[in-house]
Amino acid sequence: MATTNTIFKDILGVKGIVVETCETYTDSNKVIHLRIRVKVTANERNRCPVCGRKCKGYDAPHSRKVWRALDSGGIVTEIEAENCRIECPKHGVLTASVPWAYHGSSFTKTFERTVAWLSKEISRSAIAELMRIDWATVGRCISRVKNDLEPNPAGRLDGLVNIGIDETSYKKGHKYITVVVNHDTNTVVWVHEGHGKAVLEKLFRSMSEEQRASIQVVTGDGARWITDCTKEYLPNAERCVDAFHVVEWINEALDKVRIVAWREAQATVKDREKSHKKSLGRPRKDDTDAANLKEARQKASAIKGAMYALGKNPENLTESQKEQLEIVTAIDNKLCRGYARKEQLRLILHMKNEQEAQCALKKWLWWASHSRIPAFIELGKKIRRHFQHILNTIRLGMSNARIESTNNKIKLIIRRAYGFRNIQNMMDMVMLICSDLHILLPNRPPEQLEAA
Repeated sequence: MATTNTIFKDILGVKGIVVETCETYTDSNKVIHLRIRVKVTANERNRCPVCGRKCKGYDAPHSRKVWRALDSGGIVTEIEAENCRIECPKHGVLTASVPWAYHGSSFTKTFERTVAWLSKEISRSAIAELMRIDWATVGRCISRVKNDLEPNPAGRLDGLVNIGIDETSYKKGHKYITVVVNHDTNTVVWVHEGHGKAVLEKLFRSMSEEQRASIQVVTGDGARWITDCTKEYLPNAERCVDAFHVVEWINEALDKVRIVAWREAQATVKDREKSHKKSLGRPRKDDTDAANLKEARQKASAIKGAMYALGKNPENLTESQKEQLEIVTAIDNKLCRGYARKEQLRLILHMKNEQEAQCALKKWLWWASHSRIPAFIELGKKIRRHFQHILNTIRLGMSNARIESTNNKIKLIIRRAYGFRNIQNMMDMVMLICSDLHILLPNRPPEQLEAA
């Protein structure tokens, strides 16, 4: 039969303690508490919370501290023990560590791991109500668990070969974080507040020469700061511009053409409205002004509503969108030519042979420079700047889809938490969910962590 000491240790999920006494009491809110008074065993006593080495005591225990544990059958459970200080030869005078809690925390490890696991599934407000803690405390628990699971974040940068770089907004007012993803493992390896060259340089400067030399491919959008950092710090790596972003560029250019065409059509409508003589009742059959006005309005309306039809791939168009596309391309020559070239560029990006793609892309650039369409002339200049980067993408078959999916996960994390006041808590949450870190819940076999 198990002793009382063993039973309480199993309930708390803690080893290295001796249970002295326990009692229940009711607080001012009529909530029942179970307080377990313990002492640390001699082997675990007077250890440094940073390096874990055995140290000499700095002074005699002068107080007792209480740590919040997981509830036991709905009863608030607490651990009470002496709180003493030690003197570490390396780290100086610190409060001695205890086997059931992280340094500087008032909660047990099992409590904080449960909070961190719940934060991956439900909102922070729900966690705060369930665990009976403050909303901001959830973020601090997340950070402590993340730091415990990954004491050396720099180890993630070892052996990187293919990486993707992108920035994503986390708050209104142009608040961004920069995210770096390992394509081979589909995990986040680095995240930092802000974006731009100055931020990305912090990553590469923190890496060793060996870590930088192992990187062979860098994918991302057409941002100049990514290209500049790749040239400066990764001279042997190949820069790839994701095909998704190239298609996005041409869709934006095509939409600019559509907007110009719609404004011209609207101007025509206004001119014909001025020249049209209004009369009561229906217009006569031989009233050419009314017919011209109706035709101009239909043209403007068709161009205005054609944004989605022009941007979608032909195989994804609905029947109504196909009809709308046929009407628009028939009434506006520039839109017709722009749509045809958009599809041509999209097919070039799906080519497998680099030489064929290079020839086709050169022809496409020649057309863009001679198209007499300002939006496509500017697009041609942009694609020419990234000519080799696009060819690298075609040859290597690389895509930024994984980092875009990671950005969607980050958006979901932020939305589920109803925002983050502390940026560090948010970045720790990103690492917990979007990396290979796994939280083992209390009283679970280690095999579950290996399976995860």
